[in-house]
Amino acid sequence: MRQLYKISIALLLLPFVAMQGQNQGIKIAGDSLSLKEVLNVVIINYPSIKKTQFDLAAADAKIGLSKTAYLPDVSLSANYALIGPTSTLDMTALGIGVVSLYPANNYSASVNVSENIYDFGKAKKNIAFEQQSKEMVGLNVEQLKQKLSGAMLGNFYSIAFLQEAIKIKDEELATLKAHSQFVEKKAATGSATKYEVLTTKVRISTNETQKMDLVNALQIQVGLLNSFLGKSQETKLKVKNELLQPNILPTNDSLFNFAFDHRNEMKLAHQKSALAEAHLKIVNAVNNPSLNFLGSGGIKNGYLPKMMAATPNFSLGIGLKVPLFDANRSKYTKIQAQTDIDGNVEETELIRRSIVNEVVENKANAQSAQNKVRLSELQLQQAQEAYQLAETSFNAGTITNVELMYTATAVTDSKLALLKSKIDYTISLYKLKIALGEQIY
Repeated sequence: MRQLYKISIALLLLPFVAMQGQNQGIKIAGDSLSLKEVLNVVIINYPSIKKTQFDLAAADAKIGLSKTAYLPDVSLSANYALIGPTSTLDMTALGIGVVSLYPANNYSASVNVSENIYDFGKAKKNIAFEQQSKEMVGLNVEQLKQKLSGAMLGNFYSIAFLQEAIKIKDEELATLKAHSQFVEKKAATGSATKYEVLTTKVRISTNETQKMDLVNALQIQVGLLNSFLGKSQETKLKVKNELLQPNILPTNDSLFNFAFDHRNEMKLAHQKSALAEAHLKIVNAVNNPSLNFLGSGGIKNGYLPKMMAATPNFSLGIGLKVPLFDANRSKYTKIQAQTDIDGNVEETELIRRSIVNEVVENKANAQSAQNKVRLSELQLQQAQEAYQLAETSFNAGTITNVELMYTATAVTDSKLALLKSKIDYTISLYKLKIALGEQIY
């Protein structure tokens, strides 16, 4: 009986993350939830996932902002100025009189246009950098979904174990209660002792207490699942006992190659390197020349002979800017960008080694759990056979009630051990899939 309690507690210590979620009216069909249904709802509605949608929108905005370098800047300006004193020219001798060289009241209005004609690749490199940044955001989203799915495994299969453990416990209690009635009838005729009756009742009481512990643990795990799904804590949930079937695992080399191609961490490392390369290209293009078109057209006064009249005017031109010296800022920025590239190479190698360790560990755990499943199946078969023989011997009066109950407990413990081994194998195999970069959501 103690073994049952230890197994129950051990499974409840499976790693999981207690998170809060929000469900926007999504209904899950069926009385029992599958792992796929749970993951789909959590992935769609979880706040941290929703936040990433805003990050993607911000990345799109940055790409759009960098593309504005190809568009003209257009502005409307209007000015008025009162100038004094004004310069005049005395032409009285010519019969013209005193002539003002410019009016005291000056006004103008114009539409101004400025457009980048050619910047020698600076805008193009900025756009490429922002597009690489968006890809980085997308990879972060996928990594977050994978981590969230991994966190759900412990919670989901804890519920699956506890549901089945309670059923097994109910079966054992039913057997013990039926046996208790039989022993009490035997005690009434003098065929059984009071010790046997009391021992049976103690066993029943102990099992009922352990069942209460299992029920309480199940309520806690269901509460966590409700939090993941964003449902009320009063919602009654059940999960399907989805157990993966044992299969032959590929060789380590093939697993490693698959993981290197599919793990989000490796994709992120490669993306960081690409982003660092793009940043270096931007730095190298900072001091490139730029050729701009400048245009302006509007009205203003001050033109002879009617100096106060609003006269249409325009201005067209081309400007060339060639940076000559930037106080060594680009030099040191290039050094910094290059060190980022070199650092990413080492970071990629660290990630590669970490992936190898994860794959080896989870493969070993899966293989060990698979062996335990075979041993537990054999143990359960032997325990059931032992119970049948003990029941026959008890009915024949060759063994005591205590010995019979011992074999019954061994059957229950074997069932729980087999269930736990199968769940351990399923979780290990899912963790191996995660280590390989497979999507489980």
